[in-house]
Amino acid sequence: MTLEVDVVHELGAFRLDAHFTSDGRVTALFGHSGAGKTSLVNSLAGLIRPTRGRILVDGQVLFDDRTRVCVPPHRRRIGYVFQEGRLFPHLTVRQNLLYGWWFTPRHQRREGLDPVVDLLGLGRVLDRRPGTLSGGEKQRVALGRALLASPRLLLMDEPLASLDTARKEEILPYVERLRDETGIPIVYVSHAVAEVARIANTLVVLVNGRVAAAGPVGTVLSRLDVVSLIGHDEAGAVLDAKVVATDPASGLTTLRSAAGDLYVPRLDLPTATAVRVRIRARDVMIATQAPRDLSALNVIEGTVAEMGSAEGAAVELRLDCRGKPLVARLTRHSVERLGLQPGGRVYAVVKAVAIDGQGLGAREAVPADAEATPH
Repeated sequence: MTLEVDVVHELGAFRLDAHFTSDGRVTALFGHSGAGKTSLVNSLAGLIRPTRGRILVDGQVLFDDRTRVCVPPHRRRIGYVFQEGRLFPHLTVRQNLLYGWWFTPRHQRREGLDPVVDLLGLGRVLDRRPGTLSGGEKQRVALGRALLASPRLLLMDEPLASLDTARKEEILPYVERLRDETGIPIVYVSHAVAEVARIANTLVVLVNGRVAAAGPVGTVLSRLDVVSLIGHDEAGAVLDAKVVATDPASGLTTLRSAAGDLYVPRLDLPTATAVRVRIRARDVMIATQAPRDLSALNVIEGTVAEMGSAEGAAVELRLDCRGKPLVARLTRHSVERLGLQPGGRVYAVVKAVAIDGQGLGAREAVPADAEATPH
């Protein structure tokens, strides 16, 4: 699926001016409150008519002010999942799921009830009403209802924002399955770095209504100029890896990535399972010589590819580790003491326990290298 966006929309003092093209399975729109994420996703859905510009999905024009094309929302075949489930309280889960299916023309129906129920684990709640469901269950029902409308594009506007951490961890695996098993392209709106790092192929960063960065999620997250936009505490990198082995005695799983092997707390995943690992910059230490007798298990060799400007006492470094990026955040004092310079050989040290469950996600079968580009 190719998504082409080139729109300008003015609402009072706010101006949305977004231009990018994405070929990703999951395109994440990231930004803080007021960045324009919801305005952009509502433009895709047809709930907002932009002041000017064009929107195309797989070459089909949904909006073009020059040719006066504006396909109405009900004819765009776009599913929309909101922050709240917005389920019909007087209908059962089964009836809520089938609501979109009944209103979809027979020749356009791609999904059946049973496969969607199995995909989202809803078999035990089909006869219950929304008022008896947990927040995570409600969002899974909302996802199922959108899927059963057989959309060609699914919009998810901060679907986990209203959930606590436990419920987020409950529903994220279902979003991953949705990404991997349905083939339906997704535009996922979020202000949580952990979510987009885990599930997105491509990332579009919005700041004050404009696209500040766009591209493969791993590339964008490791850009030093993006660090201040996503937050220094959340800055980091994403590595694709595969499960090599799990040692029950030590409680550790070995992951193999192009940057090097990683040891993480035990994962109950079969050998050769592809995973995505997020390593935060604040969890990376740097040594200029190969460390010995160290409690930290993960040592990855690389070179300093780029050094950010010092902001206060801290400096971000982008490392090239066999062609894969890592980001480290050090004190300016440490950078000066170690004599770090671009091109210098270093060793990145990461504690196994720093890579927790929120930094790991089952990865899709296809490589996470689809591109989104600003234009």
